[in-house]
Amino acid sequence: MRMSAFTRACTRLVLLVVLTLAVLLAPPPSSLSSTGAVTPEGEDAGTPAVGRAWPVGVRPRVLRGWEPPATVYGRGHRGVDLAAPPGTPVRAVAAGRVSFAGRVAGKGVVSVELTGTGDPPLRTTYEPVRASVTEDDEVTAGEVIGTVALTGSHCAAPCVHWGLLRGDTYLNPLTLLPPRLLRRGPSRLLPVLGVPVPD
Repeated sequence: MRMSAFTRACTRLVLLVVLTLAVLLAPPPSSLSSTGAVTPEGEDAGTPAVGRAWPVGVRPRVLRGWEPPATVYGRGHRGVDLAAPPGTPVRAVAAGRVSFAGRVAGKGVVSVELTGTGDPPLRTTYEPVRASVTEDDEVTAGEVIGTVALTGSHCAAPCVHWGLLRGDTYLNPLTLLPPRLLRRGPSRLLPVLGVPVPD
């Protein structure tokens, strides 16, 4: 009987150590692609976390993450797809000026140059969107710039594609959001050693 209790205590201790290490060593959400691969260190260095709101919802489900291409014209995913049904309000993640609001290849697109983000400025893009803003409009963080359009999505499920560029270089849009907006769910407590596990 003593050996059995000792074995259970050791098992709990090992489990606690493994769970603690998994939490401590997990990469931050902003550096994960949809495949779980960590983006290269410094890839988006210099991208300020100026975002104050998600483009849709509070913490939308990421249907497909950032997958930077190996070459300029290589395969990849130059943005993030966020779950959002048609009609969902689309918001500017940060303050800026609308640099484009119109159709590209049959899709509604809104692009916003972000204020105070260098030269050339960072530019966010949202598609497919039915725009409620026009070119040169000034927008604030969280301001509605349109709604998710019924058609034009490349996702299997309804979504909005959110992109980020500096000049012609695509960047990971999740780097715009501060860590507090990227966190998911409540904090979880780890088991306490010495407390019997219910049978």
